[in-house]
Amino acid sequence: MEIKIEHLEGVCLITFNRPKVYNSFNKTMAMELQQALDECAVDEKIRTIVLKGEGKAFCAGQDLAEITDPEGPSLKSIVGEHYNPIISRIRTIEKPVIAAVNGVAAGAGANIALACDIVFAKKSSSFIQAFSKIGLIPDSGGTYFLPRIIGFQKAMALMMTGDKISAQEAEEMKMIYRAINDEDFDETVMTFAEKLSKMPTKALGLTKKAVNSSYDNTMQEQLDLEENLQNEAGQTDDFNEGVQAFLEKRTPKFKGK
Repeated sequence: MEIKIEHLEGVCLITFNRPKVYNSFNKTMAMELQQALDECAVDEKIRTIVLKGEGKAFCAGQDLAEITDPEGPSLKSIVGEHYNPIISRIRTIEKPVIAAVNGVAAGAGANIALACDIVFAKKSSSFIQAFSKIGLIPDSGGTYFLPRIIGFQKAMALMMTGDKISAQEAEEMKMIYRAINDEDFDETVMTFAEKLSKMPTKALGLTKKAVNSSYDNTMQEQLDLEENLQNEAGQTDDFNEGVQAFLEKRTPKFKGK
């Protein structure tokens, strides 16, 4: 198996498991990740997903040995069949997806992290838009997400130069949510994931849908969408529980329904 899956209470921890090649992607790992995300989407017991890497790296992007293999897949199929479906799944799954960047995140690895809802990174980790170093363009949503997250000028500079930036720099430019001291990283990420897994999952999923649409909607279209999604959220069991808990001055016990 090129990924490892661990089911915790309300949390699915998905670990890229090719540490000898810094968890770089090949077809097998891409397909296993797609399948894992599909399973998470329909499993009601899973209410938060965490992506991380085994060993010293988060993910070094594409395994170049696969690209240079005469019998291997083409670049077009790698992007269209491996990476694009992963990005689509991360963005459309109606559950929080956290990237726990435990080491270098380069190329597609960096952009898979940036496609997640929330990104934590070890302070010793780094991010690299490595594509220009081998004559390629950023894929895996990089040209979509990065300019929207950090702005046109910074995004263009990072994508064109392929310069490495530290986790601390990534936090300062608002590329990621938080850079964490290495010794506190695992506990911080899992505590946060467990917190989200106890939140009203349906509402979080609808929030994600609203934010996804905000990139392309006019203000009025977004207001109309908020109206419709709020009505949908108001029909959930978790909404009723939240209101009742507020009135009774107790902590709500959300079930993700």
